[in-house]
Amino acid sequence: MSKRNAFYAQSGGVTAVINASACGVLQTARSASPAIGTVFAGRNGILGALREELIDTSLESEQDIAALRHTPGSAFGSCRLKMPDHEQDPAPYQRLFEVFAAHDIAYFFYNGGNDSSDTTLKVARAAEALGYPLTCVGIPKTVDNDLPLTDTCPGFGSAAKYVSTSILEASLDLQSMCETSTRVFILEVMGRHAGWLAAAAGLAQDTETDSPQIILFPEVIFEPERFLTQVREVVERDGFCVIVASEGVQTGDGQFLTDSALTDVFGHTQLGGLAPLLANMIHERHGYRHHWAVADYLQRSARHMASATDLEQAWAVGKAAVEFALAGQTAIMPVIIREQSVPYRWRIEAAPLDQIANFERKMPPEYIREDGYGITRAARAYLAPLIEGEAYPPYENGRPCYVRLKNTRVPAQCPPYTA
Repeated sequence: MSKRNAFYAQSGGVTAVINASACGVLQTARSASPAIGTVFAGRNGILGALREELIDTSLESEQDIAALRHTPGSAFGSCRLKMPDHEQDPAPYQRLFEVFAAHDIAYFFYNGGNDSSDTTLKVARAAEALGYPLTCVGIPKTVDNDLPLTDTCPGFGSAAKYVSTSILEASLDLQSMCETSTRVFILEVMGRHAGWLAAAAGLAQDTETDSPQIILFPEVIFEPERFLTQVREVVERDGFCVIVASEGVQTGDGQFLTDSALTDVFGHTQLGGLAPLLANMIHERHGYRHHWAVADYLQRSARHMASATDLEQAWAVGKAAVEFALAGQTAIMPVIIREQSVPYRWRIEAAPLDQIANFERKMPPEYIREDGYGITRAARAYLAPLIEGEAYPPYENGRPCYVRLKNTRVPAQCPPYTA
C-alpha cells in the first residue's frame, strides 16, 4: 500500500483536552506507517488548508507529541469559519482539493463541535461531488456537550469538573462572610441552548438544598418574579444564595435574556453580561450585597484540574478517527457509547455525520428538577462519572509544564489564496 498524507485541524472554541485528541491522531498515524505518510496540521483550522498554511507534524519529536496530552489550548490554532454548500459556491472546495492534491492528502480529520461537524460533512459531500478521493472523519470536541449520538463530548468532563469545583469553593467563601457581607454570588457559565455545564455545578451539592441553590438552564423559561422570590426564600433560609446561570437563559418569547443583537460568522447570537444583569435585578428588588463572575475561557482551558475520564476519551477518539479512516469509513465521527454508569464503562463506535451535524442535544427534562432550579438524581448519575479521576500535568517551579510545538510550515505549492 502506498503512503498517502493526512490533514488534521482544530476548530471552534478550544478545551483543556483537545490537544489530547491531536495526540491520539498523530501517535496512531505514526504507528500506521504503511498507510499514512505525513500528517499536515492546518494553521488556524480549515483556514490552514485554504491558505496552504500547512504544518509538518513529522518534524515534532515523539516527546513533544506525547506532551500534547497534558497541554491545553489549540496546538495548531483554531478558527470559526462557515463553509458554504458546494452546490452554491464550489470555489472554496476547489481550492481545498487543489491544495490537498499538491500535498497528496487523502485523509481529512477535523476536530470540533457542532459547526465543525457541519464543515466536515460539507467537505465529504463536496469531495464526492467533485471527484476528489478523500476520507473525511470528524473528531468530537465541545465543552457544551451538545453533540448527539455520543454519551459525552471530549472537553466537557474537564469543564464540568472546573465548574463544580469552583462553585463548591466559592460557596464556602460566601457562606463564611454572608452574615455581615455578601449575600448572593452568581457564576455565569457557557451554554447557548443546552445547560450541561450549568447542570454540572449541581455536582457540588451533597443534598438538594446545598449550594448552588439555584441553577438557571436555557431549557427552562426564565420567569423574573418567580426567580426573585426564590432568591429571597433561599437567603432567608440559608443566609446566602449561590446561583449558576447558563449564558443562554431565555425569556418566555424565546429571546435570550442578554441578546446583544450581534451575531458571529455562523449566525449565532452573541451573548454576554447575564451575571451582572441578574445581580442588578436582585439588588434592585432585595438590596442584597452581591458578587458575580464569568467563567468564560477559564472553564474550558483549566488543564490543571482536568478529568482523567475526559482525557482518556479525548485521546481515544483521536486514535479511533485514524483507525476508522484506514478502514475506509468516511463522513463519520467516533462517538462514545456508555455501557454502564457504575463503574463507568464506555466504548467507541462510528456514527454518521449527517445525524450529528446541525443537531443539538439539550438537557432532557428528566435531568432537570421539577421546580426548574436544580438537577435530578438521574442527571447526577449521568454527570458524576465524567468528572472522575485526576490527570495533573507535570509541574516545574510551581507551574504546569505545557509544550509549544515548532509548527514548521511546508513550502506552498499553489498560488496564494484569495477568498
